[in-house]
Amino acid sequence: MTNASDWQGAVGKSWAQEWQRTDTSFGELTPHLLAAIAAEPGETIVDIGCGAGELSIAVGLARQQASVTGVDISDDLVKSASARSATPNVTFVAADASQLQPEGARPDLYVSRHGVMFFPDPPQTFAHLAAVAAPGARFVFSCFRKPSENDWATSLAALLPPSDPPAQQRFAPGPFAFADPDHVRACMAGWRDHSFTPVDFVYVAGAGVDPVGEAMALFRRIGPAASALRNLPEAERTEVETRLLALVEAHLAGGRVTFPAAAWLITATSDHRNG
Repeated sequence: MTNASDWQGAVGKSWAQEWQRTDTSFGELTPHLLAAIAAEPGETIVDIGCGAGELSIAVGLARQQASVTGVDISDDLVKSASARSATPNVTFVAADASQLQPEGARPDLYVSRHGVMFFPDPPQTFAHLAAVAAPGARFVFSCFRKPSENDWATSLAALLPPSDPPAQQRFAPGPFAFADPDHVRACMAGWRDHSFTPVDFVYVAGAGVDPVGEAMALFRRIGPAASALRNLPEAERTEVETRLLALVEAHLAGGRVTFPAAAWLITATSDHRNG
């Protein structure tokens, strides 16, 4: 279970160092999310959990009259995002979304690519974001559907030694925390008119001149296999890496290592109506 402290520590550092590979992995989902964002009005835009900044930069380039602020809890990711951006209307700040206090105009559009499933208290955070937004603000974000619809996740899980399930928490953070639409509605306090659009896409684990090597590098640093590989004894780690290599090679086709993946595109409107 990945939480805020993980993102402020080793997980955030890994994602900051691996941003090119993680952008590639979402490369076939991002255009769907950008199209959904393009359909919404908004001049003061905040990207929640902006990571290394790809979505913020793309939105800023497409909407140059708008002000775009990427927000992430990880200092390392914000540094990576700032270093790669030369877009004058895009800025990045390290902040906790649950305590965000926008400067100047209130946000009228929130966006996020897989960045909202890790809030420790989702109802509080979503209610806060609604309260500091402009009346009738919109939210557009993506998140994974259930693990059984995401072959990359189930395939990786099958490689790993069994572990004790985490303690049950109603609002436990994690990559699949927003798979159930009813749970999402319960999390999104302060928001109404929820819309859920399913998107099936190809998760690109590796591409380029050495797609197998790229996929192995990704899975060693990002996701459930990475955590296990860091903590396993050497003999078990070698065995898992051997099985991981076989899995990656089995998914190599057309110069890419790919896995079926499934996401929601979710939109909602703030219940905050008064100035």
